[in-house]
Amino acid sequence: MPKSVNQKQKLLFLLDYLRQNTDETHTVTTPQIIDHLAANGIRAERKSIYNDIQTLCDYGYDIIRTEGAHAGYRIADRTFELPEVKLLVDLVQSSKFITTKKSRQLIGKLEQLVSKNDAKKLQRQVVVADRNKTSNEKIYYSVDVIHSAIAENRQIRFHYFDWNVRKEMQLRKNGRFYQVSPWLLTWDDENYYLVAYDADAGKMKHYRVDKMLDLSAVDQARCGQTDYEQMDIASYSRKNFGMFAGEETTVQLLCDTSMTGVIIDRFGAGVAMRPYDDTHILARAQVAVSPQFFGWLAGLSTHIRVISPDSVVNEYQIFLQEILRSYTDMQ
Repeated sequence: MPKSVNQKQKLLFLLDYLRQNTDETHTVTTPQIIDHLAANGIRAERKSIYNDIQTLCDYGYDIIRTEGAHAGYRIADRTFELPEVKLLVDLVQSSKFITTKKSRQLIGKLEQLVSKNDAKKLQRQVVVADRNKTSNEKIYYSVDVIHSAIAENRQIRFHYFDWNVRKEMQLRKNGRFYQVSPWLLTWDDENYYLVAYDADAGKMKHYRVDKMLDLSAVDQARCGQTDYEQMDIASYSRKNFGMFAGEETTVQLLCDTSMTGVIIDRFGAGVAMRPYDDTHILARAQVAVSPQFFGWLAGLSTHIRVISPDSVVNEYQIFLQEILRSYTDMQ
């Protein structure tokens, strides 16, 4: 049989066909493979298919030949198994910093990691439209610029915005650029943050990546390396509730024993904690005292109380009194 024009691409077409159409419960037969190759301008006969399958196996692909009712060939191993792809899809769906449009694009690419039949199972669990997603389509460009600046040891500059009551972007600093030295990107409370050194303030700060606009690298070497090397990013995230900064203080918390898991989830397994009495534990943790920290406490009602230092106890009382006063003033 004379060779067809696309003969050199035969193995590639065969491998793609197996990837797209086979899994643990689906196989393809030799006649189906021959028909697929023919549809792509490649002539093949049964014996050559056997040889091609063996060539792929010799290269390292785990291709199984099955007998019986589902006789045929299937790919036995993939870079990602279906449960792993489902996990990645869930992460993309739940990520607030990924836009709805980009979420759909990424999920479409993830579907290519499994067979067509398994991709249908992914589609049934995909719900993107009603998620709380960012509208900043340039976030992927921003992430790329940040990574490049870190690799090249360069500073970056950008505009930083908030939303106003008309749901419009409003630039901070009256539209002036921020200029900082980027050191790492981190994920906290469903948001993506840049941790960077602000030379003017003389300290490390963090910025939400989805709120950065007009980002570009600056031809100046980064500074703040000593501060970064002394930084414990895991501890930093635990201390800054919702990544809101405040004065770092060691606080003692009197907690119901039922709150043990809550304390460990928030501050990590290394948190200092001991029994206080039959129904309470005493925990000590380093926190950035801020309204977000107080909001966390308030959400746990009387199950967790700050007992020291007195300055934080008084500040928390004022925080609660001001909330109550605001409701009294409304009457």
